[in-house]
Amino acid sequence: MDLGLAGAVAVVTGGSKGMGLAIATTLAEEGARVAVMARGAEALEAAEARLREAGAPDAVGISVDMADPASITAGFDTVAQRWGEINSLVHTVGPGDGYFEDLDDAQWEQAFTLGTMSGVRAVRAALPLLRAAQWGRIVTLSAHSIQRQNPRIVAYTASKAALSSVTKNLSKSLAKDGILVNCICPGTIVTASFTEVLKDILAADGLDATDPTDVMTWIDNNFHQPCDLGRAGLPEEIASITVYLASRRNGYVTGATVNVDGGSDFV
Repeated sequence: MDLGLAGAVAVVTGGSKGMGLAIATTLAEEGARVAVMARGAEALEAAEARLREAGAPDAVGISVDMADPASITAGFDTVAQRWGEINSLVHTVGPGDGYFEDLDDAQWEQAFTLGTMSGVRAVRAALPLLRAAQWGRIVTLSAHSIQRQNPRIVAYTASKAALSSVTKNLSKSLAKDGILVNCICPGTIVTASFTEVLKDILAADGLDATDPTDVMTWIDNNFHQPCDLGRAGLPEEIASITVYLASRRNGYVTGATVNVDGGSDFV
């Protein structure tokens, strides 16, 4: 299927690792010109090399602190100078976790800075470039925990719920411009960072944090949130649906909040 991404300009925030990198790589494979935004110079350099190998010879990694409004503006100024327009903006940035009793006001504010306001600021900075293009798409990554609550990630979930709401609202206000806006809610996804954080915890239960089935077993045992497929997901499985929604091929899906969680009883 031709997604109509050849020569398109795509920006992926948080695109140097995990789901963001998988999305950026898929965009590159489809022929898009890709910019990824993140903080770490080493990860950005590695991501840029990977994207060029995947099919985006002019891919660029842009150092952006998504908690800093000025840094976000500067990042999109770099894209404007390089290409002058954006067809696809994919925003993947999110905060850390924590139980309610463990979070002070500063940590709540940080959660909303990264989980909500980074998306608001990225869209604001990208809009002139999206409007300058022949067609435009925005996809944000929220979380299935906005419908299936987990006490361990209360501030994360609240900030992602707000992002989902903003995304839905944007689909209405930007429809007149022909800019389609959608939200992806990933379930449990086995990324390198997920594995690194939880490998010892799962190992204590005799489970492998790199094995999607073992990961879902641990999720079910500890949080009683199984999925119908009986395994966790992979970054590439988030990338496939995200890239479709971010593509020109998607001509009629807007305002959708799409669960990609292996099947649950939440809609």
